[in-house]
Amino acid sequence: MKKQALLAAVILLIIACQNKPKNKETLDVSSEPIEKTTTVDLSRYPEPLQNVFEAHGGLDRWKSMQTITFTMGEETHTSDLNSRDIKVENPDYTLGSEKGNVWIAQDSAIMSPQRVKFYHNLMFYFYAMPFLLADDGIIYSEAGPLNKDGISYPAIKIGYEQNVGDSPEDEYILYYHPETYQMTWLAYTVTFGKNEKSDDFHYIKYDKWQKVNGLLLPKMLDWYIVENGLPTTSRGNPRIFDKVDVDQAPMDDAFYTIPKNGELVE
Repeated sequence: MKKQALLAAVILLIIACQNKPKNKETLDVSSEPIEKTTTVDLSRYPEPLQNVFEAHGGLDRWKSMQTITFTMGEETHTSDLNSRDIKVENPDYTLGSEKGNVWIAQDSAIMSPQRVKFYHNLMFYFYAMPFLLADDGIIYSEAGPLNKDGISYPAIKIGYEQNVGDSPEDEYILYYHPETYQMTWLAYTVTFGKNEKSDDFHYIKYDKWQKVNGLLLPKMLDWYIVENGLPTTSRGNPRIFDKVDVDQAPMDDAFYTIPKNGELVE
């Protein structure tokens, strides 16, 4: 009788777990558990940003990773999280960067040199939010909240020190949910090729997530139409991210190297 009672309890527990409702906005595609993490000093970050990092799996876990890969339509993007080497593979071209040297291999002039330099790491930077807001050379400040659909989203404004990155004049504003601290909106300016700041902010909505190796990463990015400085409605055709992998193993040494049929982009 005791064995029968124990078996019945196990069956009931399995049924209860199977019937447990899941968050429709978060997919769990976790792979093997992470064996170790890196201890990070969070004191230099504003407290709200520390809470945002924690809501997305923790900056220490992110810092313990080496490689991130995702597909976006027909493209596969792979990035080294330490060196920031990049490789983007598309049926029509392959482009990337190694040690800051941007390159492209293409059969015909599909992408101009300027477009290659602008695009080669663009989607990686949008995808790896909010963790890239922990990079060196960032200046944090306050910004007013975004009031949208009955919710007031607190904000953290991000600027850069001089000579940091390709576009040090870029600015970002991260808006997070006031209860969960999950990132919900990103406002950003585009100053690539310019030497001055802009007040023309574009908006991306981050509202669908997937959990990969304990990190909460985007499943979809949705660009919005902006009217009177505020996001109104979706532009349509959001970017969908699949086959996401983030782990502690680096790619082969030659993975990011310019191929024989490639050329450097000045």
